[in-house]
Amino acid sequence: MWHNARLLNLIASTLYAVVALMALAAGLLWLAQRPVFAITHVEIGPMDGGALRHVNAPSVRASALGKLSGNFFTLDLNAARQAFESVPWVRRASVRREWPNGLAVEVEEHEALGTWGAPDSGRLINTYGEIFVANTAEAEEDAQLLALDGPPDSEADVIEKLEVMRQWFKPLKAEPLAVALSGRYAWRARLSNGMEVELGREQNDEDRSAMDQRVRRFVAAWPQVTQQWGSQIEYADLRYPNGFAIRAANARFLTEAQIAAAVRAEKAEKAAKAKAASAATSAATGAARPGAAATVSGTSNNNPTRLKSKNAEKTR
Repeated sequence: MWHNARLLNLIASTLYAVVALMALAAGLLWLAQRPVFAITHVEIGPMDGGALRHVNAPSVRASALGKLSGNFFTLDLNAARQAFESVPWVRRASVRREWPNGLAVEVEEHEALGTWGAPDSGRLINTYGEIFVANTAEAEEDAQLLALDGPPDSEADVIEKLEVMRQWFKPLKAEPLAVALSGRYAWRARLSNGMEVELGREQNDEDRSAMDQRVRRFVAAWPQVTQQWGSQIEYADLRYPNGFAIRAANARFLTEAQIAAAVRAEKAEKAAKAKAASAATSAATGAARPGAAATVSGTSNNNPTRLKSKNAEKTR
């Protein structure tokens, strides 16, 4: 081998190339670690070309830059995207490098639809049915927030039912302001006209179809309901298969205790009248006999005041 000049030249060339590549890699590594390539500039802009209402560049930089690791060459763009998406009000972000030490970030803001769960939990739900945490007071500056609630992983179902209810109650010139799904998958809503509506359970397509029919029957009967009871209907229970129950604000009915008291008073009044009639008969008979006398003592009767309770239910 040592007498083969061509082989020796090939080995030498290969060694020179390896050394050159190692030197080049070391140079590039040294260059990449220079402070000039450290991320110091972040450009923030809207993803759809509109205006950002809740996200501002200083707050995004303050929240996200501390979570970034690396420089222009070594930064993990996927990790950077996640860091920017962790900023309040940021729903989605895209990140790209800008030579030599910057990032261009485009963000999409959450569009708050309503609160989720307890009003003071700070949890909001957006128009995609996604939960996020932000300042509720800040969200209320854009529009009135709906009150939405449901079991875990039911956000999409609640948003879908909200849209259905908007169509259901449109003939009533009302729309849902609160929609809740219980752990037993029973629906309840509060409308803009102040009425609370119980809709019942929905666990399959048959339940869904039956609920739709019950609501349509109630909506069709609404003109007759308001004509008889007025427009101030506080509560409607639509869980009945062949009807519904309502509670009108201007309706007044006796409680069971008041009914019992009224019955007792009526019996006492009848007994008093019977006693008075018997005494009158005795007096008349005594007057027919000389020397006979009868004394009739009058009994006074005060009818009980029938106090009437609010919020009684009337079944149609």
